[in-house]
Amino acid sequence: MTKPFNSAIRDFLHGRIWLRMHTPFPPEEITAQIEMGHIQIIEGIQTKPSFMNQKQHFCNRCENNNPALFTTFNCAKCEGPCTYCRHCLKMGRVSSCTELVVWSGDKPEYPTNHTLAWQGKLTPHQQKASEDLIRSQEQQISHLIYAVCGAGKTEILFPPIHKLLSEGKRVCIAAPRVDVILELEPRLRTAFPHSKIEALYGGAKPTMEASQLVLATTHQLYRFQHAFDAIFVDEADAFPYKADETLQRAVQKALKPGAPAHYVTATPSDKLISNMKRSGSISTINRRYHGHPLPVPTYESLWNYEKQIRKGKLPKKLVQWTKQRFTKNEPFLIFFHHIGLMEEARPLFQLLNPHIQSVHASHPDRKEHVQALRNKELPGLLTTTILERGITIPNVQVAVVGAEQQIFDKGALIQIGGRVGRSAEFPTGDFTFFHNGITYAMDDAKNEIMKLNKGGPQK
Repeated sequence: MTKPFNSAIRDFLHGRIWLRMHTPFPPEEITAQIEMGHIQIIEGIQTKPSFMNQKQHFCNRCENNNPALFTTFNCAKCEGPCTYCRHCLKMGRVSSCTELVVWSGDKPEYPTNHTLAWQGKLTPHQQKASEDLIRSQEQQISHLIYAVCGAGKTEILFPPIHKLLSEGKRVCIAAPRVDVILELEPRLRTAFPHSKIEALYGGAKPTMEASQLVLATTHQLYRFQHAFDAIFVDEADAFPYKADETLQRAVQKALKPGAPAHYVTATPSDKLISNMKRSGSISTINRRYHGHPLPVPTYESLWNYEKQIRKGKLPKKLVQWTKQRFTKNEPFLIFFHHIGLMEEARPLFQLLNPHIQSVHASHPDRKEHVQALRNKELPGLLTTTILERGITIPNVQVAVVGAEQQIFDKGALIQIGGRVGRSAEFPTGDFTFFHNGITYAMDDAKNEIMKLNKGGPQK
C-alpha cells in the first residue's frame, strides 16, 4: 500500500533541491515525509581527501568545486570544523552539516489542456525556425535560435512551448538577467493564460503550486535538479552565464536525464556556435520580424567627457543629442560604463529635465523606473549595461557614452543597438556611439550590423 503524502509538499519540492531548514512547511511535516521515504536527504557539502593532505569540497546545490570559494570554520551546530560554500551564499548558506532535501515520492501529473492565446502570425522565417526547434526537441538534441535583435525570438518559442505543455511536460525559460525575466513574464502569462506559470528571481517568492512553466534567472536553477523536459536559455551569451561554468552546469542539472537545453540569442559566442554545429542544430534569422534593417550606429567624438562631467558640465554634443529627444518627444536610454560616472552625470541631466532618472543592477527602483519610461512617465533613463538586452520600449533612442570602454565589447554594443527600432510602428531610430577614441569592438559591431542588414532574410 502506498504511504500517504502531503501533495502541497510534493508540488513544491518536486524537481527542487532545497535547504531543509528553509522549506515553507512545518518541520514536523517534512520529518514525517522523510520517514515515509517521500523525501531524500542530501548532504550540503561533500568532502574527500585530495593531493598533499588537502581536502576537496563539492557543493551539492550549485556544484561549485573551486577551493577558493569554500571556507572552513568552527561550527556551533555540529561542534566541529565545518565548511560552507561562498559561491551560492546569497541563496542561504550550504555547509557540511546542512541538509538538502529532494522529493523522491510520486511525481505530480501536469495538465495537457493548454491555450496559446497569442493572436499574431509568424513570418515564414520565424515559422521555419519554430518548426526546426520542435523537431530538435522531438529528437532530444539542443537547438540554437540565432536571430538578430528584434527578430521576434520569444514568439518563435510559443509553438514549441505550447506543444510541450500540451504533452504534460514541464518547461523552463531561463535568462542570466532579471530584467529579461521581468520583460518575459507578462508576455508569457498573456500567451498562456490558463497555464500555471512561476517567475523566479532574487526577491521573488516561490509559489506553492506545481508550476508547469517556470521563468527563472540562471542563478535560480541552482535550486533545481532533474526538473524540466526542456530549458530555453534566453540571451545565452550574457554575463554572468557565459563566464560561469557553475551556471552552465546548473542548466544541465535542472534538466531531466536526456532532456535538451535550447539557446536563444542575437550574439552567440563562437564556442556556442561550434558546439551546436557539432552536437545540435541551428536556425538563423538575419532580419527583424517587421522587415526593416537593424540601426547602424553613428560615431560622435566626445573628447575628455569624464573630466567634463566630473567638473560639473555635460559635453555640448551630449546636451544637443538629449535636447533633440525632448523636441521630438522620443524616450531614450543613455548607457554608461561606470555607475559612479553615471551618478555624477544624473544631476547634470536633471538640469535639462528633472524627471530623468538612472538605473543599475542594484538600484532599488530599477523595475519601477523602466516601467515608468515604458509608460511615458519619464523622458529617459541613464543606465549601465544592465539594460543592454531584454527590454523593449517603443520608439526608444539610444546613446552610448564612452563606447570605447572595454565593457562595451562587440556583443554588448550590438545588443544595445538592438533596443532601437524594435516595433513595427517605430522601426527606425537613433543609435550613437559617443567616444573618446574608436575601438576595434566599435568597428566590429558596426560591420556585423551592416553585414546582417546586407544578408537580409535567411534563405
